[in-house]
Amino acid sequence: FKGGHAKYLFLLNTFPDDSIFRDVVDSPAIDQFGDLRLKFGWGKERVKLAADYQLLAGKGDGFILASSLPGNILVQERIPSDRFRLMDLTHVISENSDSTVAHRLDRLYVDITTTRAVARIGRQAVSWGNGLIYTPMDFFNPFDPAAVDKEYKTGDDMVYGQYLRDNGDDLQAVWVIRRDASGDVSSDVDSIAAKYHGFAGDREFDLLIAQHFDDDILGVGGISNVGGAVWRGDITLTDTQTDRVFSLVTSLSYSWIGWNKNTSGILEYFYNGFGIDDGNYSPAALAANPDLVERIVRGELFTLGRNYVAASALIEMTPLWLLTPNAFINLSDGSMLAQLVSSYDFKQNWQLLAALGIPLGPSGTEFGGIESSLPGKTFSTGLNLFVQLAWYF
Repeated sequence: FKGGHAKYLFLLNTFPDDSIFRDVVDSPAIDQFGDLRLKFGWGKERVKLAADYQLLAGKGDGFILASSLPGNILVQERIPSDRFRLMDLTHVISENSDSTVAHRLDRLYVDITTTRAVARIGRQAVSWGNGLIYTPMDFFNPFDPAAVDKEYKTGDDMVYGQYLRDNGDDLQAVWVIRRDASGDVSSDVDSIAAKYHGFAGDREFDLLIAQHFDDDILGVGGISNVGGAVWRGDITLTDTQTDRVFSLVTSLSYSWIGWNKNTSGILEYFYNGFGIDDGNYSPAALAANPDLVERIVRGELFTLGRNYVAASALIEMTPLWLLTPNAFINLSDGSMLAQLVSSYDFKQNWQLLAALGIPLGPSGTEFGGIESSLPGKTFSTGLNLFVQLAWYF
């Protein structure tokens, strides 16, 4: 037994008068979640077995929205599903229109290591790319840029390998195995990718080649010092069989002491080649862009527009209290999400994580609320509150 955590999450969302969500639930909508994670491990010499067990429970208006608006790309999945994964390691214990209790294995893998190589087989998580907020090179269950709790990525069933060279460079490769809509294991929906990470003086670079579902992807990225700041960036070129799509992320990060507080800041630009550039996110416009919708449904993209700027600062109010103001701006339509995150370790092994989010923008914009198929109704949300209490053991 390697420890774990227990988390309680409270979510509150408000909806404007023209929001279609008000036709389903009242405003404010309230959800509550519990997450128990137990980590188990066994190892002998160069072989290790790891397993993470999760017991998940949720209740609230978000479940009602998900069941009332099935297939809606803006309504997030409340409990992870293994429908398209190779191994079905999730079991729903009980389920109602407004609640779900389930347990699952989020990690289950065998790890074999030598002095230069690693082979890992089973359910695990991999993160690639140099984007700090937007991550076009990371297409294996990336986090929503506005996600508050990014402690654990949802695992995928894959074969992973890494080889370390004498000069410090390394080569990583993955094969993610999935099931199609019929439940059959199919090469049409798997991912095979390789990434070379190298050093050139005080700079780092990444080279990526992948076949992901029906797409061929090439990527290049790097990290370099620019004065006292750190520059990061990735460029990807995706061949979707019908089009070639270019995406880019680039950022500058810098640390300083301001008002006697340790502070670090990030300014990041994201060009979403799959996004809509004219600010028209109507049902017809989305239907005309199946590549974008497909990636949102798969959980690879979380943005509708073409150009974004994100700004973030991490302020150390005290050694135990971190404050993070964030802004996510859609340059294509002028809307934005303002967010303030607070992380407070108020006691040993206890953490209080809270966030307040306010979407800003006129009706019809991404954060102001995109059009629905009903006249005068939008998929819009207002102020949202996230409060999570975590105990680690």
